[in-house]
Amino acid sequence: MPILRHLDLAMLALALPVFLVAGWPMLGYGAGALAWIAQRALQHWTTQKAGATDDPRKVAGIMTGSLIGRGWLAALIIFGAGMIENDAGLAAAVLVIVLFTVYFTASMILRPFERSVGRQAS
Repeated sequence: MPILRHLDLAMLALALPVFLVAGWPMLGYGAGALAWIAQRALQHWTTQKAGATDDPRKVAGIMTGSLIGRGWLAALIIFGAGMIENDAGLAAAVLVIVLFTVYFTASMILRPFERSVGRQAS
């Protein structure tokens, strides 16, 4: 199941030839890829940081801050691309929405398996 966990990153790689063949703005691909990879890296880091603490309030604060911050980060990168070239901003936004949809769907599919593994280890 590890491939399903990183299906969004595989989709990001597959989007590159689509952008090239379709003649879509490469600035849009670059901005969308930067936004997605940056927010995924930030998510990984904050999840590790939250997992290292036993204080539920601190965990909630870290995860909430991460969620809000990652959304703003992606939005600002997309907005910046759109300020340079309108079509690039649109392409970046659509790419990030598609990647989020794939990521969210894979997360929902994997969630029951992650919980059952956690119960067996207890």
